[in-house]
Amino acid sequence: MKKSIIAGMMAAITIGAAAGGIATFSAAQEDAQLQLSEGRESGETIPDSEVNENGEAAGEEAKADTEPAGGNEAQSITEVAAALPKGKIEKCDLSDIANGDTLADIAERVMPAMVSITNTSVQEVQDWFRGGRMQYESRSAGTGVIMGEKDDELLIVSNNHVVDGANKLAVTFINEASVEGTVKGTDENNDLAVVSVKLSDIDEDTLNRIRIANAADSEGMRVGEQVVAIGNALGYGQSVTTGIVSALGREVSVRDTFGISEYEELIQTDAAINAGNSGGALLNMKGEVIGINSVKASANGVEGMGYAIPTAKALPIIQNLMNRTEREKVSEEDAAYLGITGETVDASVSQLYGLPIGIYLSEVSQDSPAEEAGLTKGMILTGFDGMKITTMADLQEMLPYYAAGEDVTVTVQSADENGEMQEQDLTITLGRRSDYIRTN
Repeated sequence: MKKSIIAGMMAAITIGAAAGGIATFSAAQEDAQLQLSEGRESGETIPDSEVNENGEAAGEEAKADTEPAGGNEAQSITEVAAALPKGKIEKCDLSDIANGDTLADIAERVMPAMVSITNTSVQEVQDWFRGGRMQYESRSAGTGVIMGEKDDELLIVSNNHVVDGANKLAVTFINEASVEGTVKGTDENNDLAVVSVKLSDIDEDTLNRIRIANAADSEGMRVGEQVVAIGNALGYGQSVTTGIVSALGREVSVRDTFGISEYEELIQTDAAINAGNSGGALLNMKGEVIGINSVKASANGVEGMGYAIPTAKALPIIQNLMNRTEREKVSEEDAAYLGITGETVDASVSQLYGLPIGIYLSEVSQDSPAEEAGLTKGMILTGFDGMKITTMADLQEMLPYYAAGEDVTVTVQSADENGEMQEQDLTITLGRRSDYIRTN
């Protein structure tokens, strides 16, 4: 039986005024004791109705296993790793690395494939003294692994929680050169993200020094094998720690202000995973990536319990994210129209009323594309074309990149006859804005 750890998310690293860097368990002592228990003895039981035929949680968790583009289901993980997009930048030279070589050899070869990521975002909090809400800029630090090159962009793998909410991403390479990155795609349910950096923004010296990491199938790992973790610990820059594979196939539940997130089939290691290590590489003793570091356990009496997303699960998702089509803003003539009016359901409203975070549809225009697709007043829009939607601003920023006539899948939740929120995907054929709204 899988062991489950139920714990809360805590802020892990602060640069300036805000926190981030690694998803960290912060547990009360009674929760920490669950590490020794079988199953879900905290009462966080998943009902049979929410378990699919594979024994996995349905809904968001089941949906998280995104089917990779291009039929990757028929490929082995080794084949998927070999098929990640590549260009002129060389891979890390591991030709003479073998089991038994020193950690220094491994670190020296792989470090050029590591980057530090600084996420600058705008946080909004309640101002209890003056009323209303106030905004402030915050910065958080994380890590990324260079794992691909496509066309005119460098592709870096990290965690979703490292890049979430970013107004600006700064990517710093081994030679301390920094450039701006953009989020190419994310998979929130598996805490994975791909960051893109334009090759034209990277100077020649940096291009000559960076490398692309080699990946291997994590299925070959055994409990007790030695591993190496590299990451931007505490935001101080790349550092190296070592340990062993403590366990395989771990299931972890992280509780934060948005609810409980389930992460399955994780690698547990006692290699030190600290704030800022998120998105970094977990390596085997050949210098190959076998996991992406994601979370750590943090509670009284708990030491050396870090977790990584295994490549067996991560690589097909990463390949899918890397192959996403880049979009440009469409012309005014082709501007798209949905036909909805909505209000943001933020974290405070979500907690108070038990609603999912997203856009509450306060109105759906008659005969609009949204109505024709089946959207109705009272639904909550949470996803658009496979991407998370949390505010009206999110949707307004995305829509200009979609043209009239395109078919787009949206994710909505609505209450069933028992008042339980049910999720469904609907396909909308976007309308032409000029057909619905007069501009003069």
